[in-house]
Amino acid sequence: MKMEHTITAPAKGTVKSFYFAVGDPVSDGAELVEFEPEKL
Repeated sequence: MKMEHTITAPAKGTVKSFYFAVGDPVSDGAELVEFEPEKL
């Protein structure tokens, strides 16, 4: 079964890399991206 979810960033910033590719199985609670918050 395929599911689609909306992901919201915790703050303004940049996604540095993705830890999974399209179609990869992902466990509940897994980190999906490397995120760098915007410096103020």
